[in-house]
Parts: sequence; structure tokens; C-alpha cells
Amino acid sequence: MWNFIEKFCDASETCKKSAPLKNAWININWGDREEEVKWLNSFSLEEGTKKHLRILLYGPSGSGKSSFINSVDSVCQNRISRPAAASSSGDTFTVKYKTHQIQKGKAGRYHSFVFNDAMGLEGIRGVCEEDIKHAMQGHLKEGYKFNAASALHPSDEGYNENPDRNDMADILVCVVSANAVPFLKDDTLNKMQIIRTAARDYDIPQMAILTKIDEACPIVKKSIKNVYKSKHIKKMMEELQSKLGIPLTDIFPVKNYHEEHDLNSDIDVLILKALRQIIQIGNDHINKGTEFVR
Repeated sequence: MWNFIEKFCDASETCKKSAPLKNAWININWGDREEEVKWLNSFSLEEGTKKHLRILLYGPSGSGKSSFINSVDSVCQNRISRPAAASSSGDTFTVKYKTHQIQKGKAGRYHSFVFNDAMGLEGIRGVCEEDIKHAMQGHLKEGYKFNAASALHPSDEGYNENPDRNDMADILVCVVSANAVPFLKDDTLNKMQIIRTAARDYDIPQMAILTKIDEACPIVKKSIKNVYKSKHIKKMMEELQSKLGIPLTDIFPVKNYHEEHDLNSDIDVLILKALRQIIQIGNDHINKGTEFVR
């Protein structure tokens, strides 16, 4: 317990003392919001491939998986929305496997990508890694209720015995809070590595989202535009790279909407940049026509 407190205090003090870097290590055009929205609205899958590009989110409890879905939906609808139930308590809130479509303009029209998120990973109270494998391969039926005590079995009612390509994940996205990176427990990291190895074996591309960047660093809280000038955020991204093996080029820092009543263009830009990369990598995977291992 004392080690946790000491680490947390050290991380907080380091960030408080860190002035923004003079030059950002990644340059962002903060005026790109409308251009990114235009690209997103024009995106479509190649005819004859799939109905939807399926994005599977996983990560520790309270990391912001459902909040990221809500944030994407908010940006796309140009207003704050909450299609996915989310919690601010830090405990896992997702208990069922559900597909989230993102509305596009008028009611009844949707973007050609969908999200699925999973129960949090922590210890014996977290989702079984086998269920994430099942989700990647399309074996989880819509509405399947996660059970931390045991993974889904092929003889269970929630098991989709004959998934088609539309049921399968096209990209796996790990969502981790910037505050949590230094404190990821061994059992959680072990689950993450098992899931990552399975995704590699299934030839499913992977990315990571670093959330709650404003909570992790005061200079980012002061201005979201400081994100790529923050030594602390860069350190957390590098630490996540070291722990998971995901390249820095595929780790995107974002701030989810969770207390705001109105949209913020700078928050939107980070969300849209991350989303565009997710979609492009997932679409490349679809166009490869990869045969999944089952």
C-alpha cells in the first residue's frame, strides 16, 4: 500500500514540477476538427467486404472504454451524448457484450464502424481473457453477460458457434488511464499480454488509447493543447509501450467527455485523430481479406 502511495506522490510531484516543453514532440493542427469530421463522414467500407468495421475495446476497469464510445458519439452528433452506460467510480460497469452503432446525421443513419467493449480486466473480479478471445473471433452473441468466475464455453447459450466475418473484430484497442499506467498489477498485465498474443495469432491489428490525460497532468488540465508538450504524458506513453509492446505511433492520448455540457474543439481533435487511425488500420485489415484462426 505504501509503495502505491509513494509512486502516486512521485508521479504527481514530477508532473507539477514539469513545465511544458518548448516544442511539441508531435505537431497537431488544432484547427483540423471540421476536416476530420468531413473525412469521417465520407468514410465507407469497400463494397462486398463487411457490413461494419468492428472495433473491440478492452482494458482495466474505470479506464474509460465506455466513455470513449460516448465521446466519439458526442463528436459525431455534435452534442454531448451517452449511448453507452459508463461509471466514474473506477469499478467495471460493462457487464454485457453489446454492439454500439454511431449515428451519422439523421436518425436511422449510422457510420460504417461499430464498437464493442468488455468488462474490466482486474484480477478475479475481471473478465476472463478467454472471453476477449471469443469476442475477437466473433463467438460472443449480442447481449452475452460476462462472468468473472468462468469464461464462455462452446456449449453455453451465449456462444456463437458459427460466426461470419461480420461478427469478428477488425482491430483491438487497449484503453488505459494515464494515472493507472504506473500501477498496473501483474495479474492485469498478464491478462493483457495473453490477449495481445491471441490478437497477434489471429492477425488482428492493435492500438492503445491513453485516457484521462487532464487528470494525470496539471499542464494538460490547464490546456489540452499541452498534451504533446507534457513530459509526464510522454513518459506514461513510453511506459505503456514498454509494458504492452505497442509502438508509440499506435498510442493516442485523449480526453473523454465526462463532466462537460458542451463540446470543445480541442478535445474533439484528439478524439478524431485517434479514431481516424483506428479506422484506417482496421480498414487495412479488412482489405487484406485475412482468414481468422478459429
